[in-house]
Amino acid sequence: MIKSLFLSAQPNNTQQLDINKEMQEIVTKIHTSNYGTEIKLEYERAVRPDDLLQAMNVHHPHIVHFSGHGNKHGELLLIDTFGDAKPVSAVALKALFTAVKGNIKIVILNSCFSDMQAKAIAEVIDCVIGMNGEISDIAAITFIASFYRGIGFGYSILNAFDQGKVALLLEGISEEHIPVIYHKEGVDPAITTL
Repeated sequence: MIKSLFLSAQPNNTQQLDINKEMQEIVTKIHTSNYGTEIKLEYERAVRPDDLLQAMNVHHPHIVHFSGHGNKHGELLLIDTFGDAKPVSAVALKALFTAVKGNIKIVILNSCFSDMQAKAIAEVIDCVIGMNGEISDIAAITFIASFYRGIGFGYSILNAFDQGKVALLLEGISEEHIPVIYHKEGVDPAITTL
């Protein structure tokens, strides 16, 4: 069984994203794939910084997927005690995944400007997907749903990543250059499967 931990944060003081649609599209693609029954999706909403540690310890995921906002300073925006944005640095995220890497094979940062975080996390996690700029909600959803479809059909992480980019091209969404993939030294995403 492959466990994917879907984490989301929608701070009050940020543009609202269609996280429910993202989840629905992912579930649909997984359930209609060859190995859909082998992928279990866990969901944690309104994630605060300390919730990251708790969720990793509770779920022991193979895939960690964050959906939300990032900023131009290379920070993910989680939620503070008042529901507003709480920036978390790439250094803090790398430390998190160093401490709790366990079974994690891939981290997905489906948020704007997450390139810097992805590079840092790839020093300790096999494969990491980030976004090298601002990405629209529809592009983020289209890309990630097709990525999960590729995983559900048993393709390699790189092939699933490429399928996500192709889905953007097929839909005429000209943001296929925004998703990027990094990998730990010695790991080849072209042959790495879940």
